[in-house]
Amino acid sequence: MAPAGGPRAKKGILERLDAGEVVIGDGSFLLTLEKRGYVKAGLWTPEAVIEHPDAVRQLHMEFLRAGSNVMQTFTFSASEEKMESKYFEHVEEAVWAVEVLKEFGKPVAVTMCINPEGDKDNVTPGECAVKLGKAGANIIGVNCRFGPQTSIQTMKLMKEGLGAAGLKAHLIVQSLGFHTPDCGKGGYLDLPEYPFALEPRLVTRWDIQKYAREAYDLGVRYIGGCCGFEPYHIRAIAEELAPERGFLPPASEKHDSWGSGLSTHTKPWIRARAKREYWENLLPASGRPFCPSLSKPDN
Repeated sequence: MAPAGGPRAKKGILERLDAGEVVIGDGSFLLTLEKRGYVKAGLWTPEAVIEHPDAVRQLHMEFLRAGSNVMQTFTFSASEEKMESKYFEHVEEAVWAVEVLKEFGKPVAVTMCINPEGDKDNVTPGECAVKLGKAGANIIGVNCRFGPQTSIQTMKLMKEGLGAAGLKAHLIVQSLGFHTPDCGKGGYLDLPEYPFALEPRLVTRWDIQKYAREAYDLGVRYIGGCCGFEPYHIRAIAEELAPERGFLPPASEKHDSWGSGLSTHTKPWIRARAKREYWENLLPASGRPFCPSLSKPDN
């Protein structure tokens, strides 16, 4: 399958989703730009859009080349209200936002920072989805705070809730690029490794291919990432779902499927890794023999 070339017809997001098309989101901005030296950890304010616009533009271009269909503006924490609040951890607040946004006659996508336990008021994921659906949200799901496996589990509960209530909505999932099986409701913010020692938890490209396939099989058609989700993770989504989409992203020009490019390596034991079975079944080591596999959240 060759990478896509030439212009594609422009369609609105709901038109794409109604047709069953896969829409791929973008990924990490705050953590990625902090690592690159353009964002200061703490309040995570996005002054880089003014001080270093080329750095922000470059990251947008990397996500675009990797397969993203949606480019979000880098405006997180750009208001005093956001810096003083946590926002969508309570479904009540999310419903208010949906009701306001519906007044503008545009498609409304709403994502919550919740896990299978529900929101901070103990409203279950299924109940959250129902409340958002009744408020008029067109696209419903989760974003940030939790890793791929946890996010998929939450999406299953949201889908079940919508189905039981007889409601229809498109589904969206944008997980972290980190494994977080030991997180409570506060998500990765409560981990002692946050934010400067999360690298051992980083998901592999193969983890993300599995995430993309599980999300698609669940019926999720808007699939992307959040903090820790690098451009090569977005490429993994695009490559896993290339059969459904009908094309590969430009970034796949330098990336052979499932490591098949290793077949040209000079070392025979590395050539033996040029197959899907090897990478799908690998249990990667962290290289840290004195570190625990899980942490105890601080909160």
